[in-house]
Amino acid sequence: MELKSLQNQFDLKELELNALLEITQAINNNLPEISLYKIYGFIVRANLRINKLALFVKEDGWMCKVNYGTNVDFLPQELDPVFLELKRIQRIESGLTSSPFSEFDLVIPAMHKEEKLAFIFVGGVIDEDEEQFNLDTSFIETLSNILLVAIENKRLARKQLEQEAMRKEMEIARGVQQLLFPKVLPQTDNLKVASLYLPHQDVGGDYYDYIELKDQQFVLCIADVSGKGVPAALLMSNFQATLRTMIRHTTDLKEVITELNHQTERSARGENFITFFIAIVDPNLKELYYVNAGHNPPLVIIDQQAPKYLELGATILGSFEPLPFLNVGKVNYQQELVFFSYTDGLTETFNQKGEPFGVERVTEVVVKHQHTSLEHINSELLKELNAFRGQNTYNDDITLLSCKVLAAS
Repeated sequence: MELKSLQNQFDLKELELNALLEITQAINNNLPEISLYKIYGFIVRANLRINKLALFVKEDGWMCKVNYGTNVDFLPQELDPVFLELKRIQRIESGLTSSPFSEFDLVIPAMHKEEKLAFIFVGGVIDEDEEQFNLDTSFIETLSNILLVAIENKRLARKQLEQEAMRKEMEIARGVQQLLFPKVLPQTDNLKVASLYLPHQDVGGDYYDYIELKDQQFVLCIADVSGKGVPAALLMSNFQATLRTMIRHTTDLKEVITELNHQTERSARGENFITFFIAIVDPNLKELYYVNAGHNPPLVIIDQQAPKYLELGATILGSFEPLPFLNVGKVNYQQELVFFSYTDGLTETFNQKGEPFGVERVTEVVVKHQHTSLEHINSELLKELNAFRGQNTYNDDITLLSCKVLAAS
């Protein structure tokens, strides 16, 4: 009798060793989670001879990942809350639960560093003659822990890879975006251009540019693309390339805008659009020509008169082909032109009452400080904006592009 008992113990240890080797091999083969769960179910059924099993794993909630041999399908079942406080192996008796879980003999909490990873419900493991369990509960707990920790490590590794991929994507997008912005802006006696860019996230959807043309003419433009990240950065990169190519061949703003709209519609495929403002300034003729394509109207102060808003133009680019309307605006000045443009992150910053900063506050600051430097106007505007928003955060990118043109004396 003693010899038979020793043989049974030897057989059990051999089965446990085989189970351990099989689950380890499956993990080392880097199989997907669903395959690991299937192999686990096969191992405990074939090697450990457990007749009924339900493995509930903690993910977003408690979900059944392995189930076989039961009268009830536990895969769609929710875990009975009565088991959540268990920290030790518990025999399931009639007083513990009246739910479908009563068909099991044991519930085994699988713990890792004081954290519950899973609950293993097993049935058909009682020796009816001796009222004892024909199961090494510590081994099934160990085997389950090996599986679950491996799966959790796979998830963490996958998450790290995703984060690394996202980090690289943001790096690329930042690099693309930085290439869009002009490296040097003019600071002469008769022409000053200044900018300020505050991205809401690592990569924003704003763009501004200054482009020199012949005969002292130059282009000022500002844009805001819907969407963020690499797709937005690439769309804006294509947009800038098209703009710079077009502006070398023609200064006809209707032709430029028509082609920009066409290329944006083709590139974005209806998923994104761009608000855009472009102006061509001719200091010799003291003229400014512009098109506003759905962008926040820049303001101009002409010869120290009351500010005006540059609203004439077209609708947003990339949504309609062809554009439903397209007009070119014109501004004349004699001695001085102050130009100030921005993206909607400025006016749509909210205070704690839910009020937007708005166009009127922007205009008030620009008018008040029009005789100072453009950098001073920008800093005063940010000071007012920060005082206005209080503890609220910025909701979007903020880009400022300003210009001051003085007639040659």
